[in-house]
Amino acid sequence: MATEFQYQDSMPCHNQQVNSASTPSPEPPLSSGEPTADCAEGNSSVMAKLTLLARHAHPRVLADDPQACGSSVNLHSESNSDSGDSHKYDAPAGDSFLGECELLGQIGTQLKLLPMNDQIRELQTIIRDKTASRGDFMFSADRLIRLVVEEGLNQLPYKECMVTTPTGYKYEGVKFEKGNCGVSIMRSGEAMEQGLRDCCRSIRIGKILIQSDEETQRAKVYYAKFPPDIYRRKVLLMYPILSTGNTVIEAVKVLIEHGVQPSVIILLSLFSTPHGAKSIIQEFPEITILTTEVHPVAPTHFGQKYFGTD
Repeated sequence: MATEFQYQDSMPCHNQQVNSASTPSPEPPLSSGEPTADCAEGNSSVMAKLTLLARHAHPRVLADDPQACGSSVNLHSESNSDSGDSHKYDAPAGDSFLGECELLGQIGTQLKLLPMNDQIRELQTIIRDKTASRGDFMFSADRLIRLVVEEGLNQLPYKECMVTTPTGYKYEGVKFEKGNCGVSIMRSGEAMEQGLRDCCRSIRIGKILIQSDEETQRAKVYYAKFPPDIYRRKVLLMYPILSTGNTVIEAVKVLIEHGVQPSVIILLSLFSTPHGAKSIIQEFPEITILTTEVHPVAPTHFGQKYFGTD
């Protein structure tokens, strides 16, 4: 796999500079026996996505699996889950680390990742650490949630406006268009509600309660309450851990029944498995997924530890 690509389809954040180096580093030539990630048949954009996803992967996994395209994994989640997603993740045959190049081709630009830095990596580490205290866990989770919510708001439409400063100066700025709302998938999704309210004080938030049968893994909707005009709004769907994707798929189906189009749904998540992201995008190709990491092992203990029921 190439170590560096000029990736032009990264997060559309206005204050993020994609290429930090002014001069690209020359790439070492490949030897005749060195494997290449040519799964996309020369599609540079797909290769760039593969590199971006790889940068969000745990370095230990990358070291153990240098041929990410073509191998397979069979991994379990780190703990039991109180959410609707399955507490056990078995990667299907052929669904290798990061979902192989096929996953990248199917997801396209609908999967968006926060640009990785040491701050985000530290927060992810504390959340995954089984020895972390609940106080440290919640503090780190709230910080990571805030970062995801801020970038989620950056995906919403805005319009230009003119304001007058206290000195009488005319300033050309922007403001978000009205007609947005949040929807949390209970229970773990409720952990993200405060982060959204901290950014949007008066935003309306709906709720969906979905539970999965432990034997069949089929998700069932038990409760749904939305703003009456949700069909007119952009929806920030909140669910921190995407394991199998079954819970989110059922939640989106409920939103569609209430007149919401998948193209106006932005799924805010902290961690996702390749299989979970792939399942959601295959079911709803127009939905947008925003997360901090794609990794075969999801920290599904999140909801239990956040709410103190572990």
